[in-house]
Amino acid sequence: MAEPRTADDLGTLRAALGWHRAGHRVAIATVVDTWGSAPRRKGSHLAIRDDGLFEGSVSGGCVEGDVITEAQALLDAGTGVATLDYGVADATAWQVGLACGGRIQVLVQRLADDGFPPTLIDRLSAAAETGEAVTLATDPATGATHEGDDGPLTRAYPPPRRLAIIGAVHIAQALVPLALGLGVTPTVIDPRGLFAADARFAGLELDRRWPDEALAEWQPNAASAVVALTHDPKLDDVALAAALRSPAYYIAALGSRKNHAGRLERLGALGFDADTLARVRGPAGLAIGAADPAEIALSIAAEMTAAWRGALAPRA
Repeated sequence: MAEPRTADDLGTLRAALGWHRAGHRVAIATVVDTWGSAPRRKGSHLAIRDDGLFEGSVSGGCVEGDVITEAQALLDAGTGVATLDYGVADATAWQVGLACGGRIQVLVQRLADDGFPPTLIDRLSAAAETGEAVTLATDPATGATHEGDDGPLTRAYPPPRRLAIIGAVHIAQALVPLALGLGVTPTVIDPRGLFAADARFAGLELDRRWPDEALAEWQPNAASAVVALTHDPKLDDVALAAALRSPAYYIAALGSRKNHAGRLERLGALGFDADTLARVRGPAGLAIGAADPAEIALSIAAEMTAAWRGALAPRA
């Protein structure tokens, strides 16, 4: 099975591409296998420039120095691929600091057409923007990488997940940290100044535009979720309409079943058919008997996760 990747890995590859386009020779080191308490999981990337500048990590700092030296030697040779093994029983690993009880295997290849082609990084970046998943396959014998899942080593690059929360309410305050913990980037949208106060969402940049304007720029894609929490049709309905015109994987709104029926009627008057309206989960969240904002946020986060994993059952 292909190992999933994170947004940080794509950032590392983008940095590598920038160096390449600036005229540098660049190598990509990737964790291809792990045993025991390895500090970084399979698929983690480290980009190394010919002058030793690097971005990313394959071991959290334990073996980076040695990997960088090997990568520079590979770049000087101008051809080939290197497979490096480090483990607690390896004297070299002890010297470079991998004393955590684990072992890792690292593949080093050049950022080149016959190694890790630079065009693949453009492909990954484009896929991230549209919410598309991409899998790359690598032949460890040659160091050649291509798009697909038909090679000895495969790595999956899922798109970065995002969540638009309509309404800077108490449930939103509880939902933001849950989303972050799930690796989902939240955006809170609310034009009401009393609600959208920076002090209520420390460290999060709030979008104080009307939801239709904010979502027109945010552009929900197939890796996006939109949750309406205000109970105000002037805010919720325009947000839901924008979400229904997009490929967002999860759309939900807070409110009673009676309120939800009225909401669907209003959206239907805008021209949405029954199948499209069925995409709106209402009331938002799994039925866990939630009784306060924190529990409601948990139920929404769980339902959003189920939708992403393809495990969301239709409602009666």
